[in-house]
Amino acid sequence: MPLIPALTQSLRRLVAVVLVALVLAGVMVAASAAMPARADDTDGISGSPATDASADGRSRFSYQIAPGQQLTDDYMVRNTGTTPQVMKVFATDAYNTEDGSYGLLDTDAPASDAGSWVSFDQGAKQIDIPLDPGASQVVPFTLNVPADAGPGDHAAGIVISVTSAEGQILVDRRVATRLYVRVPGDLQPALTISSIAADYQGQVNPLDGSTAITFTVKNSGNVALGATMVAGVNTWFGISTGAQTRQDLSEMLPGSTRTITMTVPGTGQWGYLNPYVSLQPTVDPDALNPGPLPQVNRDTVTFAVPWLLLIALAIAAGIYLFIRIRRARDEKTARDWIAYTEAEARRKARDEAEPVTSNEPR
Repeated sequence: MPLIPALTQSLRRLVAVVLVALVLAGVMVAASAAMPARADDTDGISGSPATDASADGRSRFSYQIAPGQQLTDDYMVRNTGTTPQVMKVFATDAYNTEDGSYGLLDTDAPASDAGSWVSFDQGAKQIDIPLDPGASQVVPFTLNVPADAGPGDHAAGIVISVTSAEGQILVDRRVATRLYVRVPGDLQPALTISSIAADYQGQVNPLDGSTAITFTVKNSGNVALGATMVAGVNTWFGISTGAQTRQDLSEMLPGSTRTITMTVPGTGQWGYLNPYVSLQPTVDPDALNPGPLPQVNRDTVTFAVPWLLLIALAIAAGIYLFIRIRRARDEKTARDWIAYTEAEARRKARDEAEPVTSNEPR
């Protein structure tokens, strides 16, 4: 009889284990079925200049407006994601980041230049727009230029910001469209090179090597400018050595600076080197034409002494001098030996030619 209770207890344990396994499997299946649905949810936002009720193809807002005047324009906001979102729309000032990109102030940072000139419905500095997935809305705004605004380009951006929680982190997703306001007056499009230095890196081949040219560019005018940059190296009598290097300088806002390094390959070790940089300012195709853009040129001097070649020449000269000295010494030794042998021969000849005298009596 004790066997039956033992079997019953074992059976109960087996049934309990099976039930737990089935429950866990059901939870895992439910979780795996729910995960793709969450993964398909996306948060997408976009904005663009608009006319009436549709985007008009402009890549930026670009205006020329006198101090004290105002204008109105439209901005289209679109929810390109799959979840409803509340779009925060506002304007803020622009600046150049360290790598030269077009940056905008943080969402909570107050604007003090062109970003502060933009207002929305009823003078609001920012508005919240709830949008369902795939929906869009045109947002009118007004630009009021202060009476004391200085001439030149003032840069800003109209920003769409959506804040959402990802776990314990609050993420601020932003997209923006550039906004430029040119105030008429004394326009001064000017780039300057405030410093320049060169660093030569030689190779075993004295006709090869590279010259790194580092220089600082400043937008010292009041117009946003880019540039096409050319770097090269000349040597004695203005003869070019190495291959010219070309590079585009992304747009710089007024007052911004940037340090750039361009490398010229194939630079020979000619002793005297004259590295140079030329900048031809440019404007964005969508920007207003500021007038003539003067070219900027700057150069410096460095030296690339071909030490290996000089050492090789010194060794060759030493070997040549040693051979010449050795040859001269050998020639002198040969001449001395010839003179000695000739003297000996003459002496022997004289000795043989002299008569022999005898002291014996006759």
